[in-house]
Formats: sequence, C-alpha cells, structure tokens
Amino acid sequence: MFADTKAYSSFAVDDLEKAHAFYGETLGLKTDVLDLENGLMSLDLAGGAAVLVFTKADVAPADFTILNFTVEDVDETVDQLVARGVSFERYDGFNQDEKGITRGPGPQLAWFKDPAGNIVALVANGAMSVVDAGGAQ
Repeated sequence: MFADTKAYSSFAVDDLEKAHAFYGETLGLKTDVLDLENGLMSLDLAGGAAVLVFTKADVAPADFTILNFTVEDVDETVDQLVARGVSFERYDGFNQDEKGITRGPGPQLAWFKDPAGNIVALVANGAMSVVDAGGAQ
C-alpha cells in the first residue's frame, strides 16, 4: 500500500534555536526553519532524506537513538565533534573506550545527545548493510 509513498521521520526538541544551531552549525547539516512561530524545522540528510524537527514544551528526550550517521572513521569524527563541544555517552553493557567508542564485538559505535537530550549515534560505515546498499531510502 505504501511502497511508492514518500515518508519522513520526526522528533521533538524543547528549543528550536538550540536545535538549529546544533544540527546546522555543530553537525554541519543543511537545516531549514519551516515555521519559527510554530517551531518547525527540517534536517536535510545525505541521500535526499529529510527529518522534521518540532518543538514541544514538555518534551521528554527519546531514550533510544533518533538518528544514526554512518561515517568513514568513527575515531576521527568523535575527535572533530569533541573539538566542537560535543560530549559522548557511556552505556552499561557496551565495551566502550575512553572516547566512548564501542570496540566490538560488532560495529564501532559512539553516542551523543542533542541539546534536548535526544540520542544520536555515529556508526562505522559498512556496519549497516541495508543503509549502505541503498535499501533504506
């Protein structure tokens, strides 16, 4: 029924200006404030995908990963983000090094939070074959 229907995902933040600065300046994504008065912004992701970001005064941060960025070098990307003021999370049950990067088994991953407390991840390129193969568009 929806095989040929375009879709998008969305998530909430408590402060659109902080989110705009974080996703646009810190992470370097193309952002577009769609409606400042009503707190709507889009994130344009590589491959043509878009994500809607909306404000919600009583937002509870997601306790799961809302965005996964596949990167060529997790170590280098972590270093670049730390230089931009981003802190990386530590989670029980994961073999993470001093940078917060998982070192196996499984793919290299590192998690950080946006200003609203939503979880964002870096994933080693090639770790998500469905995404890398273009299966998730």
